[in-house]
Amino acid sequence: MKFTSLGTAATAIALFATALTGTAGTAAAATKPDCSSALVNVKPKATVNLRSAPKTSSTALGTWGKGQKGGVCFGDGKPTTGGSYTACGKTSNKWYFGGPNSTSKEGWVPATCLPI
Repeated sequence: MKFTSLGTAATAIALFATALTGTAGTAAAATKPDCSSALVNVKPKATVNLRSAPKTSSTALGTWGKGQKGGVCFGDGKPTTGGSYTACGKTSNKWYFGGPNSTSKEGWVPATCLPI
């Protein structure tokens, strides 16, 4: 009987956390990824917002202009899974962390807009 109650309580807590964050279990993805290796001279296909977390509802920290050279963290070579979006003609939930060379601003950008 106690296990059933604990299971129900755990489920309720998980649902509450999901309601607060809008996602299930992606809080760790908002941290800056391993940038020990990077791709340089990356040029977005369109102007993109640099986001504080890998989702379109997060704060925009600046922009990275279309064709402007920049860099992208490429620690494990894979994009981070985050919130879904439609950008540069495609729908995805994959994000990269980076930014333009001309500023010190960096943030999460939609993977579909980067030629990687």
